[in-house]
Amino acid sequence: MSAWERWLKRPQSVWLRKALFQIHLWTGIGLGIYVILISVSGSAIVFRNEIYKASSSGPKLVAMSGPRLSRDALKEAVHKAWPNYSVSYIFETKRKNEAVEIWIEKNGKKRSKTIGRLFDPFTGQDLGSSRPAAIGVIAWFTDLHTNLLGGPTGRKVNGYLSIFVVIMSVTGLILWWPGTGRVKRSLKIDLRANWKRLNWDLHSVVGLWMFAFVFVWGVTGIYVVFPTPFQVVVNHFSPLELYKLQSSIDKAPAPALSKSVAIIRVADDAPPVRRRRPPIKRTPGDIFLRWFYYLHFGNFGGWPVKALWVLLGLVPVFLFFTGAIMWWNRVLSREARTARKRGAVATTVA
Repeated sequence: MSAWERWLKRPQSVWLRKALFQIHLWTGIGLGIYVILISVSGSAIVFRNEIYKASSSGPKLVAMSGPRLSRDALKEAVHKAWPNYSVSYIFETKRKNEAVEIWIEKNGKKRSKTIGRLFDPFTGQDLGSSRPAAIGVIAWFTDLHTNLLGGPTGRKVNGYLSIFVVIMSVTGLILWWPGTGRVKRSLKIDLRANWKRLNWDLHSVVGLWMFAFVFVWGVTGIYVVFPTPFQVVVNHFSPLELYKLQSSIDKAPAPALSKSVAIIRVADDAPPVRRRRPPIKRTPGDIFLRWFYYLHFGNFGGWPVKALWVLLGLVPVFLFFTGAIMWWNRVLSREARTARKRGAVATTVA
């Protein structure tokens, strides 16, 4: 029997499968915490745009009680409320009864996180955070999902770990193959089996049906962190207008970039207006890469698809736990066999 025939009929006896099993096993065990964090945070931010819209109640209005405080007086009010913080930016609108947004940061820390607070421009009273609590929570989950709370370094680590997610999904698909004659049995879960066999079925069958989703999430996760290789390949087949634009932005001097996103107020009650470039016609390559984002977060079919993405995003956590149980069972079984052998030897000697 050739190696290919053995793979088709009895893949468990092929050494390559045994090697892939070890790769899949230890990759899954090593990625356990990462899988939990990335799955939970990813599901949490699927509806982030809807949460942002629902949480944004518009500008904070205050009662007009006398003359407005000067900037120096506002800074004094901030120092009284936040003595260990310094003011980094003050944003005032022309609407007289609108609260002032002031950004503050911890003194003596080069990389301290900037906090946005709202202050009454007439009394100097601290009115609370400029960002609703729900938005703050979603922003935290977004940072966890994208940067692992580690800034640019965490973002790169996220990209490298996504590569291992792809490897784990591909090896899992290969390992699922049970051999001709067992395919039908391996496509369903036997609820009457003992708990070890049931756990195996759950991991194997659910993993098979989730393969496409996990694979796509892994590949798109790599793209989000390392887009250039993907853009180069796609640009070879379909020139990317947005990719060319991004290259020009990267090479542009800093003053030009700052002007391109400057905020201008045109009237007292008008919202900020951003200077935008002329609309760009998307090429098929641009559309193809845009779908990477759509598939990663489910932003292509309305709330039913997003709700499905939330549920499916938690399935990798389930696969990790069922896989960990399988690994633990193997360890216990090996120890039990060793103990039986030692017992048998001891009995023979006696």
